Formats: sequence, C-alpha cells, structure tokens
Amino acid sequence: MDSQELQRLKNKYDIIGNDAALNRALETAVAVAPTDLTVLITGESGVGKENIPKIIHQNSLRKNGKYFAVNCGAIPEGTIDSELFGHEKGSFTGAIETRKGYFEEANGGTLFLDEIGELPLSSQAKLLRVLQSGEFIKVGSSKVEKTDVRVIAATNVNLMYSVSKGKFREDLYYRLNAIQIQMPALRDRKEDIYLFFRKFSSDFSERFGMGRVSLTNDAIDMLINYRWPGNIRQLKNLAETVTALESEKLTPTSGKCIIDAATLSRYMPHEEVLLPVAANEARTESMPDSDRQMIIKAILDLKQEVDDLRARIDSSHSAPNVLKAADTREEREEAEWQGQGAPVSSGDIGKVVDINYEEPPAQDLSLKKSRVDIIVKALEKHNGNRKLAAEEMGISERTLYRWIEKYHLD
Repeated sequence: MDSQELQRLKNKYDIIGNDAALNRALETAVAVAPTDLTVLITGESGVGKENIPKIIHQNSLRKNGKYFAVNCGAIPEGTIDSELFGHEKGSFTGAIETRKGYFEEANGGTLFLDEIGELPLSSQAKLLRVLQSGEFIKVGSSKVEKTDVRVIAATNVNLMYSVSKGKFREDLYYRLNAIQIQMPALRDRKEDIYLFFRKFSSDFSERFGMGRVSLTNDAIDMLINYRWPGNIRQLKNLAETVTALESEKLTPTSGKCIIDAATLSRYMPHEEVLLPVAANEARTESMPDSDRQMIIKAILDLKQEVDDLRARIDSSHSAPNVLKAADTREEREEAEWQGQGAPVSSGDIGKVVDINYEEPPAQDLSLKKSRVDIIVKALEKHNGNRKLAAEEMGISERTLYRWIEKYHLD
C-alpha cells in the first residue's frame, strides 16, 4: 500500500498514528483480507485490536455477509457453547425455544472471537472441529450441522504459555495462528502519544462545548515517558478527564487552556512500585496486585532490617568485646516466657521456672559487673541522655531502659 491508501484506511476506521509497526499491521490485514485464512491478532489490552477484524471483513469477499464480534471472556462458561453453537429447546433450564448460535448466524460471513484465551477447554475442542470441517452440533442435539464462517481471533495473553500450562489446546493454537498480526503497545509508539491526546481532547471538548486544551513541552515529555499499561484506552480516559476539569481555565488571547507538567502530574497515575509488564506476558497466570504489593512490602522491610543490622554491627565495632557477650545474653533474657528464667523464690511467685536451671557460673557475675560499668560510663559520658548512651553502646534504647531497671541504675 502507498502512503495515500494507508492514510485513507486510517481515516475510514478512525485510526491515529504513523508508527511503523502499526502500518505493518494494517498492511498485513489488507493483504490477507481476500483469502479465507484464519487470523490471530495479538497485543496488550487497549491497543485497538478490534479494528483489524473490521478491516479484514470489509476488504474480503465476505463483506456482504454478516459480521459478529464475540467477547469470549465476557460469556459465562456454562453458556458459551450455547452462544457459539446454539441450543435445542429444553436442552437445559431456561432453553424455552431453539436458538441459533453465532456460527450459524454468521454463515457466509466473519466471526471475530475476542479474548480467545478465555475459551474453556471443552469449547476449544468444538471450535477446532468447526475450523477444520465447518461442522458443529447444537447443545442438546445430535444432529451435525454445517457452516461457512471465517474466524478471526484476538488475545492479550501469550497463548503458547497457556499451551504449556495445559489451558489452551496446542492444535487449536496452530489452527488459529495461520496469520498473526501483532498490534504494538502504546509505549512503543511514542511519536503517536501526543497525537492521541490531542484527538481525544479535541473530540471531547467539541462534543460538550468546552475550551481546547494544549500541553507545554514538559507536559508532553511527561505524557510520552509514561509506560501506559492500559494503552490507548487509558490515555483516552486521561485526556477526557484533563479536558473536563481544566478546560475552563482559558487564556484571554488564545482561548485555550495551557497545561504544564505540574498540572498534568495531578492526573497522571502514580505507580512507582509496580513492575513493567512485557507485551506478550501471560496475563492469565499473572500475580494478583494485592499479592504483588505484599511481596514488594516484604522486600522493602527486609532491606530495612538488613540496613539496621549492618548499622548496628558497624557501631558495635567500637564497643568492648564484653558488650557483644552481653548482646548474646540478651537473647536468653528475651525468651524468659519460654522457661529460661531464674528459680522461683518466695518473692517471685508467678515467674516461669526453668526445670533445667543450673547455678550461673562465676563468669556471669563478672559479665554483669562489666555490663553495669559500661552502662554507667555511657550515661555519664552523655550526661544521662539514654538515647545517646544506647547509640554509644550499639543497642536499642528499649534494651537500655530494661537493663537500667534490671540493675537498679535509676
């Protein structure tokens, strides 16, 4: 196709942009349209895959036949076979009359199956039979019927990954993938992003009688550098929101609203902790956002603990060795509730008794005296400031308070 033919095609189907990958997808669609080859359209959600089957149908020998678009992910699993292949009266509860399915209704035309990766395995087998022989059986019937339908499928997941997980039939994948058309993600079409914004903003302001909105260069850069996980659909929502809320702030001379980066940033999504998603990543197996957030939080907490531990080790290098021994003893004191306390005397009713308790060796008494000396010297050095003293000793302030109380140093 020459550039003029390509532009006429874009104008007809309201397609925006001059990206090379987009142009290649459109040219492929027109080239395969006169054939009856099955086409698989791949790309992330919101990239505009729904335009390709319309182009193929309108440029095919079936353009005078019917065209149906079916979202396989929006139909409940229990009724998908009935929707696609029809059912007989009384075949299930609610089947009050015989009904034609999409394959029967679209006979001689084109059927677009969106989100094909969501099709149940049982329905995949029936779809494979239709693609191979044109035969199908209605739900509740034993009669084999014929149809002549061209199937175009689309998916936003990696079907080969679904095949490896046993969620999609390998033979059906290769049957659908006679011709594959890849739609590029919006983040890969940086030169087209501002074109989309201007188009969506202009259409919205014209429809509702609002002022025009323009972006400064720094705002355009912010728009271009965002990764747009929701692609064109997400950009359209943002453009319309900005136009609706900012278009009244018109400049007296130009009669349009100028949006800078600071203003635009109030409307841009903030997803610093989210990880980028590859274009063909298998979304059906992706981790829920709540789980991802918990893992990220755990990683950050772990990093903080490691940093705290490193700082404590660094500060303890200047402390006497006896203080490190005291830290080891601290673990035993923290575990008194587990039965590592001292023997119970008449004044210690309610304390935990360690049945394996032995008389502490003499070195423990020396350890206690050394600890007390260190605490006293640290407090004297910092004029009784317990926080500074704890930092000097390389321990927490809470531990210092407990030692002061334990050794009656108030």
